[in-house]
Amino acid sequence: MLRVMHIVGARPNFIKAAPVIKSLDTFLDIENIILHTGQHYDKNMSEQFFIDLEIPKPNINLGIGGGSHAIQTANTMIGCEKTFDKYKPDVVVVYGDVNSSVAAALVASKLNLKVIHIESGLRSNDRTMPEELNRIVTDHLSDYLFISCEDGLENLKKEGIPEEKCFFVGNTMIDSLVEFEDKFDASPIIQELDLEKNNYSLITIHRPFTVDNKTRLLEMMDSLVEVSKEIECVFPIHPRTKNTLIRFGVFNDYLYKIKIIEPLGYIDFMCLQKNSKFIITDSGGIQEESSYFNVPCLTVRDNTERPITIQNGTNKLIGTSYKNLINEVKNINYNSKSNIELWDGHSAQRISSIIRSLYR
Repeated sequence: MLRVMHIVGARPNFIKAAPVIKSLDTFLDIENIILHTGQHYDKNMSEQFFIDLEIPKPNINLGIGGGSHAIQTANTMIGCEKTFDKYKPDVVVVYGDVNSSVAAALVASKLNLKVIHIESGLRSNDRTMPEELNRIVTDHLSDYLFISCEDGLENLKKEGIPEEKCFFVGNTMIDSLVEFEDKFDASPIIQELDLEKNNYSLITIHRPFTVDNKTRLLEMMDSLVEVSKEIECVFPIHPRTKNTLIRFGVFNDYLYKIKIIEPLGYIDFMCLQKNSKFIITDSGGIQEESSYFNVPCLTVRDNTERPITIQNGTNKLIGTSYKNLINEVKNINYNSKSNIELWDGHSAQRISSIIRSLYR
């Protein structure tokens, strides 16, 4: 029996892991164990996702919670070491670029456990981003690297990672979109929020670069107010963003100008994405999801680790001069259509077949 431990800690991890767990479950000689580090602990950003994605509740929840990068990473490492010692997995699978992933990969490597990294090779070439450092370290610790887009393979080659360790399999986040699209269509969230399909903008802002700096955050929020004069803006607000606005004493000022709502579960949020006219975000995953839905996405960052969504998707990188946002909105290209190789809903099947062949 091959014992595979999946490390998840944040919303993107759950979405990427769910199809892989389900596909591996079809093999009788593989045992899946889910370790939730608790990096995302808000109910709608954690617990609800396991329900929506139809995967079992985690076998272990470390309950790490918030804190600085050092605190999150250190506490996750301590919890992972104890858990690995107890469960003795044959393989540790980590997803994406969150602190949970790099922490688990480091501990597993030091214990001589095999590490698989799903979504390897993404690079923004901006080492001021904590996620970029997580991506680099995790890739170089991993025994096998599963790649979601072709440029990821080129990045890993440049860094000297042997090609025989790398597998171009596509994007498991897209697998979840394909599996649950009928449920997105059945969600009542648009009616509940009194919205009109294709006549609202969806907003997500959560990265520390914008959120933790008062000048930048208020410039962003003021720009969103200007956009809201042209089209209704729906903003499921990340706890980090909300808490910062409250700390700055301005949350209520914006509450009555933009439709700010609490975080949503997976199904409702994807419904809002699919049916929006355009999206404004600083998220990585939403650049991918919006490309699948063929919804224009304006990414308010100076760089992206997902250039494929610009080259072959519906994403546009518009930088961090937030005052330009209203002009970018007026110049959106609504005719762009996505065509990204292997984003076909079968990535998890490819991954599970490779894992089984590697460890038979």
